[in-house]
Amino acid sequence: MSISPSQALTRCIEHREIFHDEMLSLWRGLMSGELSPVQIAGLLMGLRVKKETIGEIAAAARIMREFATKVAVPDQRHLVDIVGTGGDASHTFNISTAAMFVAAAAGARVAKHGNRGVSSGSGSADVLEALGAQIVLPPEKVAACLEQTSIGFMFAPNHHAAMKHAAPVRKELGVRTIFNILGPLTNPASAPNQLLGVFHPDLVGIQVRVLQELGSDHVLVVYGKDGMDEVSLGAATMVGELKNGEVLEYEIHPEDFGLAMVSNRGMKVANPNESRAMVLEALDGTAGTPREIVTLNAGVALYAADVVASIGDGIARAREAITSGAARAKLDQFVSVTRRLAAG
Repeated sequence: MSISPSQALTRCIEHREIFHDEMLSLWRGLMSGELSPVQIAGLLMGLRVKKETIGEIAAAARIMREFATKVAVPDQRHLVDIVGTGGDASHTFNISTAAMFVAAAAGARVAKHGNRGVSSGSGSADVLEALGAQIVLPPEKVAACLEQTSIGFMFAPNHHAAMKHAAPVRKELGVRTIFNILGPLTNPASAPNQLLGVFHPDLVGIQVRVLQELGSDHVLVVYGKDGMDEVSLGAATMVGELKNGEVLEYEIHPEDFGLAMVSNRGMKVANPNESRAMVLEALDGTAGTPREIVTLNAGVALYAADVVASIGDGIARAREAITSGAARAKLDQFVSVTRRLAAG
């Protein structure tokens, strides 16, 4: 069932939903270059003002996955993406990127989908470059890196060429659109497990149900109530968990796991080099807030990856990976392997 861009915009103006099959057709047209820039802008703003529904987001994500350049990972066991929507304005160092090395050192296999910073001073791609890694690899080499190091980094522009039709419109609009929440839903390695941080509390319940509709296995969508798109040390964290096909919503607190409440003020960075310094501080096990928040997020990621049976067990496993030196060794291995793969 198809719908024209003008019909879709009329639905948005009238605050009526665009049905799943209609959204599939509409988004396929957008990704194929069949919509004009004016039509794309109207559609993005119409959806934003109306507020995108779970069904609309899921349909758009399906089409983005369809158009993505995929990374083949036949063995999906313990395969997890650790990712945030960004846009939380907290400007902290790259916590999820640091947690990736800890989780991989502790038994998870991480297929991380990331990009350069837009709203922050340092995106995951920026800090990985600052750490010395080669971030732009073809899909078969990303798969090889994942096989060899338990980490594969997928630089988003490399995998979503069809985004070129919407990119200039998004840039000129300069406001959040549905694309800000689609990125983390379109992992090119089809990671069935996920720790997903979001920039707004309403997105916790929405994104976890979108991933339920998309067939994910075990997902934790999180929002720190101090405004972070991570599991926070500075406040309670809202959680939407998808497990065994069921959704559960609850809150967790640092004290639940024997961690002290600490403000995120000391974790702010202005550029990738400052973020690099904090990532290394955390992975080297230097006592302080960076180490603690990375331990917490890696622990939750290990639980999402089904490496452990509880968040508490995940935190214990993450702490051991840092104190033993395994997490720092994993970073060094990843940098070395990406460079070798890029050269050959």
